[in-house]
Amino acid sequence: MLEAITLDQLRVFVAAAEERSFSAAGRRLNRAQSVISQSLANLEGQLGLTLFKREGRYPVLTEAGESLLPDARAVLGGLSALKARARGMEAGVEPELAVAIDVMFPMSILTQAAAAFGAAFPQTPLRLYVEALGGVAQAVLDGQCSLGVVGSLPLNTRCLATERLLSEEMVLVAAPQHPLAALRTGITDCDLNQHVQLVLTDRTLLSKGQEFGVFSPRTWRLADLGAKHAFLRAGLGWGGMPLEMVQRDLDEGALVELGLLDRPQRIHMVMSATYRADDPPGPAGRWFIEQLRQLAGDKRPA
Repeated sequence: MLEAITLDQLRVFVAAAEERSFSAAGRRLNRAQSVISQSLANLEGQLGLTLFKREGRYPVLTEAGESLLPDARAVLGGLSALKARARGMEAGVEPELAVAIDVMFPMSILTQAAAAFGAAFPQTPLRLYVEALGGVAQAVLDGQCSLGVVGSLPLNTRCLATERLLSEEMVLVAAPQHPLAALRTGITDCDLNQHVQLVLTDRTLLSKGQEFGVFSPRTWRLADLGAKHAFLRAGLGWGGMPLEMVQRDLDEGALVELGLLDRPQRIHMVMSATYRADDPPGPAGRWFIEQLRQLAGDKRPA
């Protein structure tokens, strides 16, 4: 029976799980609720498992449903990637490539990719926009850019397809004259709460009401990572930065890495290429994605 499972059934399963409602899944897929219910019942029969509890007002994933949901998403994501590659190969080279890049992405990789792009596509203009938080996704959604490189933020952007590129290492830092720098290690949440945290702010509404890595109730918000870097060096607060951007500061003592007692010393942010699922990149965009992925692999420690 497992061989009879269809991609359409998996789409229905994922939609119902994400919408937490069979009727909402029907609206999302332009299907009647009865069709959604029947499709899920057929899938459960083929799997020999119950995917949803249906006792309450809204369906709730069972333990089996929770376990299988990532696999269903992976299958559909793989199909999207296959379609994107095929369409890109079939299409002609884009007249221009506009790319939105997350400000946290390693500039050393971006500059190498841009240089290689200029050599590979000398007749194709390249436009790059550096954005923070939801700015990359918004630029792609609005059609300003056909391609983006975005950090791993829980934004409500289901119409975007993503392809993992790398994991960027992030560190918490402060200037050597900052009070937290005197502690260096064993810093508690209580210690952090007493001092201003410098935080990037989202100029879009995609992350409205959400906070990412904010530990202190006292915050100063900046829309530019370069300004945040300057504020950190001036001792105006503490905050997280990409390791690549502050490595020289750490080596020279202009910044100090903060060692936390109850949180990981460093965190990793997954960076992914993104584009509209209904408008995948053409040959130039596909080449740029693969170049970024190759350079990211070359950078990975042996």
